[in-house]
Amino acid sequence: MDHFTRRDGVLHAEDVPLTRIAEEVGTPVYVYSQATLSRHARVFREALAILPDVHCAFAVKSNPNLAVLRVLRAEGFGADVVSAGEMRRALAAGMAAGDIVFSGVGKTDDELAEALDAGIGQFNLESEEEGEALAKIAAARGVKAQCALRVNPDVEAGTHEKISTGKAENKFGVPYDRAAAIFDRLAGRDGLAMRALAVHIGSQLASLDPLEAAFARMGALMEAIRAEGHAVTHMDLGGGVGVPYREGERFPSPQDYAAMVARVTKDWGVRLMFEPGRVISGNSGVLVTRVVRVKQGVSHPFVVVDAAMNDLARPAMYDAWHDFVAVTDRGDTMVANIVGPICESSDTFAMGRDIAAVETGDLAAFRTAGAYGATMANTYNSRPLVPEVLVSGDRYAVVADRIEPAEILAAERVPDWLA
Repeated sequence: MDHFTRRDGVLHAEDVPLTRIAEEVGTPVYVYSQATLSRHARVFREALAILPDVHCAFAVKSNPNLAVLRVLRAEGFGADVVSAGEMRRALAAGMAAGDIVFSGVGKTDDELAEALDAGIGQFNLESEEEGEALAKIAAARGVKAQCALRVNPDVEAGTHEKISTGKAENKFGVPYDRAAAIFDRLAGRDGLAMRALAVHIGSQLASLDPLEAAFARMGALMEAIRAEGHAVTHMDLGGGVGVPYREGERFPSPQDYAAMVARVTKDWGVRLMFEPGRVISGNSGVLVTRVVRVKQGVSHPFVVVDAAMNDLARPAMYDAWHDFVAVTDRGDTMVANIVGPICESSDTFAMGRDIAAVETGDLAAFRTAGAYGATMANTYNSRPLVPEVLVSGDRYAVVADRIEPAEILAAERVPDWLA
């Protein structure tokens, strides 16, 4: 459920018509519903209440906007970060350092040191080499870093290959069959407190079966490590539960997910850690765009909109589907190709799509754009960086400005030999 509904034929974000935001802020523009963010966060946490000891950290990479993070902090979430920049955002949003988990395969020594000095709650180590680097940094400071070892369980997630992270050939984590030995060696290093195992096999999972298989493998690994005399007090189960992008799609509910986790982990005796992202933020946002023109094509007309692949990259990157809806629906339909203005053939959102009929100047919205939308935006073709708006009831605020090409140009320099 989300809080984007029609009133008198006009799509609203909570109590604010999207037409008003488009007129006052301009297009393209991301619009988030605070009520939807809060509701999804609560539903997820309430589902996990059947588990005895839980820590929830929002996957900041899905939507790092400061206002969004403030909403989730108020709902009791910590942060799962994959860079020092994301860590700084989480801290700026008021999230406690101890509630931050630092994941990511390429943490630099400088990032490890900064996170250690900030007092973050857990490092998810992606390799033995990373563990050795962190051990040296922590030992030099006379502290111990709380750590989990991320394991690649070699489980096929059944999702898009570019967002699958748990197969043997993926870059994330350490191989399952080497994990116990690596854990043992790292546990003996000064500066490290090895307390956990971590796993994340991918995003947008439509079935719980791969997750259950991965968790069962992790449980067996945990017991093997404990048998060697090591304490495993935490297990990080990552995220990955999918959300519907097309009307009529069905995905496992948080309640179904929690029931599966409870069944698999009932005898583990650990604190369970979760890093949901898309399932919280995905349906909380839309990208509002305006039709530049409707151009005749060979088979179908091209609906050229002012949003582009630099504003919403998922269709170009993953052939991802986003429902495209008219902000004001007049009731008639058309079959069209929806494209942006970027000088790339991949700047295409949909081909041969049945949509509400639109004309030049009409407003439309790409649904389910609250995750991996604005965070992936860029300024290709010297376009502005897309702004973001947060709605709460009958009010809204711009929570990220549109950054114009002139501002980006002003940050560039011509060397003196070209002046």
